[in-house]
Amino acid sequence: MKISIIIPVFNEKSTLPQVLEKIKNIEIEKEIIIIDDYSVDGTKEILKKINDPEIRVIYHSKNKGKGTAIRTAQKYPLKGKIIIIQDADLEYNPKDYLKLIKFIEDGSTEVVYGSRFLYGNNIFTFQNYLGNKFLTWLTNILYRANLTDMETCYKAFHIEVFKKLNIKANRFEFEPEVTAKMLKMKVKILEVPISYWGRGYKHGEKITWKDGFVAIWTLIKYRFIN
Repeated sequence: MKISIIIPVFNEKSTLPQVLEKIKNIEIEKEIIIIDDYSVDGTKEILKKINDPEIRVIYHSKNKGKGTAIRTAQKYPLKGKIIIIQDADLEYNPKDYLKLIKFIEDGSTEVVYGSRFLYGNNIFTFQNYLGNKFLTWLTNILYRANLTDMETCYKAFHIEVFKKLNIKANRFEFEPEVTAKMLKMKVKILEVPISYWGRGYKHGEKITWKDGFVAIWTLIKYRFIN
């Protein structure tokens, strides 16, 4: 079953080539859709040199955020039956794709999240660990769910579910928005353990405490509206 891998990119020239190499090494039928969110660090120049039939690159004319990048990809004719979100840093390992798609391929579920907390040996900063735990707890309380990692980047969707998502997020509130909307749609979200190597702000981490407050508001808002 072919997969479409969506990669929002903003100023990741030091890690993007390695991420693409790791993805290319996964032996599965795939297409890679990269949305460059107006990078200014040399990432765009790297992308312009790519000549690969598996890779499509879309350029934003200004910086709009991760959520907008995913909305841009959603408008394009995706060829895969399974959609996977991939960050352009090295925090997540594409080797875990096979775990994510297994249960969608066999019809067990339509959505799979890669949980960073089911292994118990992944690397987090203390601030990010607490923030992720709190947001997941709030999600479970508001939506009567039983998730361990709502904020994970690794979300795999059957294409039909992905098409139904009316995404409005511009930035990192994409994660709580799509989770809230799927839980309200009664979509079964299955979690599988993945590996994770978190980076701090010195190494390019972009999510801040302000994004945490936006995530809280997003969870509360979509509990009561669509």
